[in-house]
Amino acid sequence: MPSAEEIQQYLTGAWRMMLGRADGLKMLDLSADGFWNSFFALVVAAPPLIVGWVGFANELAGSAGFGGRLSTVLMVATIDLAIWIVPLLALAAVASRAGIADRFVHLVVAGNWSSALIAWIMLPPALLDLFAPSAAGVSVLLSFALFVLTLVLSWRMTNVALDKGPAMASAVFAGMFIVAVAVLLALQTAFGFAAPAAQ
Repeated sequence: MPSAEEIQQYLTGAWRMMLGRADGLKMLDLSADGFWNSFFALVVAAPPLIVGWVGFANELAGSAGFGGRLSTVLMVATIDLAIWIVPLLALAAVASRAGIADRFVHLVVAGNWSSALIAWIMLPPALLDLFAPSAAGVSVLLSFALFVLTLVLSWRMTNVALDKGPAMASAVFAGMFIVAVAVLLALQTAFGFAAPAAQ
């Protein structure tokens, strides 16, 4: 498990990459240990994700009791975690054929820490949904604006991590996004309710 100082360094590096700065990559640990430690970003992202899960559970479960709400939270959590992990598995399956095997670790490590930052960026509308459900209109607009912003930041991170030009970054980014949307839609159908948008 990385230390607090290391986590801060990795998040800073990921943020610099999201701003398009290649020097951010040097702040990440790209070793085998660093690769696996980057999945600790799930823990870093947990607080804002949980806020979102609870907000959606309140909306989706309606008048259901604690058991119903807890079940809904677990289903929404499953969707978010699948959206995080499955595109990485899909990328691993095609990395060699796509010619990006040498940058796979870079993208996964940077992507994990960037996803933690994105979870925190998306916290304000989740808080609005949880504590001010009457402000649904504002929440939707804010969610959309932040979602578009995070797409731009994620593409920049992908471009820096791959270092193979904007065309390759766009292709990989689009592929992973399509996989994430497919996972989202499949699990929505499986669980029988609308789930949060991919983060």
